[in-house]
Amino acid sequence: MLNKIRPILLLLFGLVVGLGLVFGAVILQARLFPPPHQWQGLYLDEPRVAFDFQLQGAGNAPVKLSDFRGKVVVLFFGYRSCPDVCPLTLANLERALTTLGPAAADVQVIMVSVDPERDTPEAVAAYAQAFSPQFVGVTGSLAQLTEVAEAYNIYFMKEETPSAAGYLVTHSSTLTVIDQSGKIRLVWPFGVESSAIAADLNVLLAR
Repeated sequence: MLNKIRPILLLLFGLVVGLGLVFGAVILQARLFPPPHQWQGLYLDEPRVAFDFQLQGAGNAPVKLSDFRGKVVVLFFGYRSCPDVCPLTLANLERALTTLGPAAADVQVIMVSVDPERDTPEAVAAYAQAFSPQFVGVTGSLAQLTEVAEAYNIYFMKEETPSAAGYLVTHSSTLTVIDQSGKIRLVWPFGVESSAIAADLNVLLAR
């Protein structure tokens, strides 16, 4: 009887060992070759050098993009009187940086105002910092802003309205992400969740 059971036991033992080896190989492969990160925007496999603009910040101090070389820069175009997209975007970015924790020190958010008539350098700097002391707000002349916006494929146009504000500025709502070497790596559309933004930034910061 024992002679009949022994082959069955050996077979079961072999199956168990074989399954163990298969699962072990799967786990090892997952650790050595994790699945590629799923970016939440348009990731540029062949990044291009970001246009190195110079605009005015708080106290009319010159602010250049290259001042932040070595950090990941998130570039946003908006304006202080924006009724919806701008405050929502800046609040979302603040939540994303909070999620990053200490690593957020290596990320710089820059808001470029596209409303030079109403947004002085001091005013847009204060507006950006109201969302986070880490944020930088800048502006310039209409000619300067048009040049910078075109370099980043950003559209903006003043539109007269009967509202108390007098006019609105229609503008692109994308976010441009520039890596530590000054190259455009990623473009996020409006509405990406803060947790997804933080996940993308974590990957870029690890490079």
